[in-house]
Amino acid sequence: MQYSTCQIQISKFKQGSMEEETTTLDDDHGKSLTAIFIFFIATAFQFGDKYLALHKRKASMSEKDLQLRAEIKRLLKEAAALSQPSTFAQAAKLRRAAAAKEKELAKTQETLTMEMKTSFGSYERILMISKIVVHTVLTLWLWRVPVAAISKQFVQPFGN
Repeated sequence: MQYSTCQIQISKFKQGSMEEETTTLDDDHGKSLTAIFIFFIATAFQFGDKYLALHKRKASMSEKDLQLRAEIKRLLKEAAALSQPSTFAQAAKLRRAAAAKEKELAKTQETLTMEMKTSFGSYERILMISKIVVHTVLTLWLWRVPVAAISKQFVQPFGN
């Protein structure tokens, strides 16, 4: 496609119409800028998604939750070490304490998820709506405009 455009430009130049050649070159330049523009918009939305996900993940890791997890792990390790029949009561007590800590951890995580939904939910919703609007506008704006061109050499095996 590029080669045929170049050949047309050369023939127009030989005929003496310089104005038509410059408009063709400007159109090609505009098409390449359009592709770059679309790339930067898509990249910006992708970075926005990653930024929100990172901050959401950081907010979900509180110091209290990490301490509870370490305490649960320690209690279960101690209970596993006490596997003798004489220490069965102590091991069962440690397992019950670990189960109580797990319930406490689940409760704090549930409240944390509710808080995160309220704080990050609006940002995620705004980002999703803006994605839909921008992609719809770009699709309607560039419906008949070729965004990228492929040379005939690459398409030659597929036919004319």
